[in-house]
Amino acid sequence: MRVSEIFFSVQGETSRTGLPCSFVRFTGCDLRCGYCDTAYAFHGGRSIERDEIVEQLSRFPTRFVTLTGGEPLLQKELPALAEALIAKGFTVAVETHGQRSVAALPKMVIKIVDVKTPGSGEVARDLSVLDELDSKDELKFVVCSRADFDWSLNLIREHGLEQRFHLLISPSFGVVEPRDLAGWMLEAGLQARLNLQLHKYVWGPDARGV
Repeated sequence: MRVSEIFFSVQGETSRTGLPCSFVRFTGCDLRCGYCDTAYAFHGGRSIERDEIVEQLSRFPTRFVTLTGGEPLLQKELPALAEALIAKGFTVAVETHGQRSVAALPKMVIKIVDVKTPGSGEVARDLSVLDELDSKDELKFVVCSRADFDWSLNLIREHGLEQRFHLLISPSFGVVEPRDLAGWMLEAGLQARLNLQLHKYVWGPDARGV
């Protein structure tokens, strides 16, 4: 498997923000979102065997792991890695851009799906992944403007997503002010979590390995 980095930190996003978490960041992505903050993972990395990844993660003082990228679903062995980690007692989350099927992942995996807004430059047109998720899974919308928020709100309400999943609404860092997004959410009565990237506030927006 092609890996950019493995590290131990706190979860910076999702409903588990602030909890200790280990991360595997895989190399490669087939999208080019305008707000991407991990472009360094598009290329490079190193090849690591599945068993070695499990062994490295077992050294950290947590049994919560996030498999991310890049786009982790480009790794053919990802389902097998998730199975191996679950068998070792890990809680496994996978962060994905939502344009690839998650059906091959074990049922116990928490899927964090980034529904691409128009402002990303890679707007989501195929929402079939929604049919592969269940109530433990989470949908993230990164908002680059008020127009992006309105687009997200319309999609959420059209598909009844407030009743189906944990919803995460994120301001594009440095583009949308969190207070503005919070106001839009409250005005709309949206049942969703304001999802700030905690790690950027703690360590700065350009820090790696956190």
